[in-house]
Amino acid sequence: MSNGDPHHLLTPAMRGVLARMARARRPPLHTLTVAQARAFYEAGAEVLELPPPPMAREQCLSVPARDGAVLSAELVAPPATGQAPLPVLLYFHGGGFVVGSVRTHAALCRRLAALAGCAVLSLDYRLAPEHRFPTAVHDAVDALAWLRGAAADLGLDPGRIAVGGDSAGGTLAAVVALHARDAGWPLALQLLFYPGCSAWQDTRSHRRFGHGFVLEAETIQWFFRHYVDDAQREDWRFAPLLAPDFDGVAPAWIGLAECDPLVDEGVELADRLRMAAVPFELEIYRGVTHEFIKMGRAVPEAQQALADAARALRGAWGIVGESRESP
Repeated sequence: MSNGDPHHLLTPAMRGVLARMARARRPPLHTLTVAQARAFYEAGAEVLELPPPPMAREQCLSVPARDGAVLSAELVAPPATGQAPLPVLLYFHGGGFVVGSVRTHAALCRRLAALAGCAVLSLDYRLAPEHRFPTAVHDAVDALAWLRGAAADLGLDPGRIAVGGDSAGGTLAAVVALHARDAGWPLALQLLFYPGCSAWQDTRSHRRFGHGFVLEAETIQWFFRHYVDDAQREDWRFAPLLAPDFDGVAPAWIGLAECDPLVDEGVELADRLRMAAVPFELEIYRGVTHEFIKMGRAVPEAQQALADAARALRGAWGIVGESRESP
């Protein structure tokens, strides 16, 4: 790689997306209030998404949390494929633990459901600053515990559960997989799109891609100031790379963006899994940035990454044959 401006690494399509963002004077989230940031993220969440495929099932569910709170979740499933009961992916949305929701990731979850031939349960875990660390972790673990017990009544296969998420949601999925290992809860797969994994943002990729590549260094710190105290950053539930060990954790599929501040820590997570002899696949999509999987209308790599992720899910669940949904 050149030591100069890394923008030359971007694909023409990705460069075009950044140019359109610049022309639109898209404000960085860290310059907004939390309420403004949530509204802004919500308004733009599906602008670059392909239209979501139709689902045969769209169901709002209530998930109990350990402190008595009731969390909202959405269960979606594609038209019947002859598989009954369906395997299920428990999905945690991205958004730095501060923004994002089931709604902002509805199209993505429907695409995964169609491509993988599975149900997807998308969780509205509680957000910071109203609910700081480790509330989101507790909500995510509690959702898996609930799903294990409720799956059969929902027409889902309790023996074929995977967890997944993007960005902060990928962090939660990686942490939940470790909790599941410790609790003796089998998981078929952990599906991680560019997860945050480290306590401190001090890798080469944070320095190289921290400005002008969608996810700004200042925005990352804005998220974390709202979510976690500095004294808690070395808790592995915030920074899963600091987990004592990865022995026996669920197999992983990790999809990273080359031009993303988080790419180095995703690679390091793969290295930790390799050292623990955990099966994993690592895909690094060249020339794209953080958030690219939600840009299928403009960035071809988004469609490829979703197809690759769905193939990993189908393989983990032993589903024979190709998806009917075109990537």
